[in-house]
Amino acid sequence: MKEEITIRAVTEQDAEALLAIYAPYVEQTAITYEYETPTLEEFRGRIRCTLEKYPYLAAVRGEEIVGYAYAGPLHERAAYQWSAELTVYVKMEERGRGIGRMLYERLEACLKKMGVVLAAACIAWPEKEDEYLTFASVRFHEKMGYARTARFHDCAYKFKRWYGMAWMEKQIGERTEDQKPVRPFREIWEKEEPGQQEEMSAGSNGRNGSRDKSRNF
Repeated sequence: MKEEITIRAVTEQDAEALLAIYAPYVEQTAITYEYETPTLEEFRGRIRCTLEKYPYLAAVRGEEIVGYAYAGPLHERAAYQWSAELTVYVKMEERGRGIGRMLYERLEACLKKMGVVLAAACIAWPEKEDEYLTFASVRFHEKMGYARTARFHDCAYKFKRWYGMAWMEKQIGERTEDQKPVRPFREIWEKEEPGQQEEMSAGSNGRNGSRDKSRNF
């Protein structure tokens, strides 16, 4: 019997496990444009900062974290509070099993409950696919219903190569003339019933059984 994957909120105690997932992306790919792997304390601080307002979720199989996703502000100005930027990383050997989709669906659901109306993603874009960067991230977001809205050419330099960047967006909420302020993540998560938290068998996305073919997620 395949062990189920569950989604739970991240805590600062998860920093080491999450950093172990992130480090290979920094050191071996151009999926992130970060050069140096953050220290454990720095990474723990990032988690703490995110959880002050936004969701930070982990996909867990048994006791092992196999992926994580989080959201943050699209921009610091107050008028942007209804828009959020999303990020997801999955353990490299677990990619292509629907874990990224599961995390994103749960993350989007949390953001919608908070009152966020626009989900955005900033994605590394190769002028030509190579061993460090492919279009897998772009394809993943397209499958998730995101549309490309902007592209920057040769704006980032890593591994002695130039790469671009693209913004993709997805509408996830309703807009009104009297928009209510966005609620903190902890407020909506604490009201979740245990039965509402997503579960799936490894290798499927839980609801329709289809597999996410994206190599990087």
